[in-house]
Amino acid sequence: MGKLKIKSGDNVIVTAGDHRGNEGKVLRVYREKNKAIVEGVNMVKKHEKPSAANPQGGITEKEAPIHISNLSLKDPKSGEATRVGYKMEDGKKVRFSKKSNQVL
Repeated sequence: MGKLKIKSGDNVIVTAGDHRGNEGKVLRVYREKNKAIVEGVNMVKKHEKPSAANPQGGITEKEAPIHISNLSLKDPKSGEATRVGYKMEDGKKVRFSKKSNQVL
């Protein structure tokens, strides 16, 4: 398992699959499964039994994890998908967009 280039809070674009072209913010990253939950993407309906938190029960919609390989970081300048690089700046390792060379 290599290093993941996507972190929580990043704005990403879905590059493959049923939700291709959708954009959203990464809410959570599951490193061990190489998956991430993206806000508003890959919504699934879940049947829930009545509980203290949800006394009515019923069907709720929530985001399901999507594979990291189907996600690409959104370039802050152009708004397109970009690859991620790393470089040293003032003795700190920073991520940068390969498309616009901007620090992320």
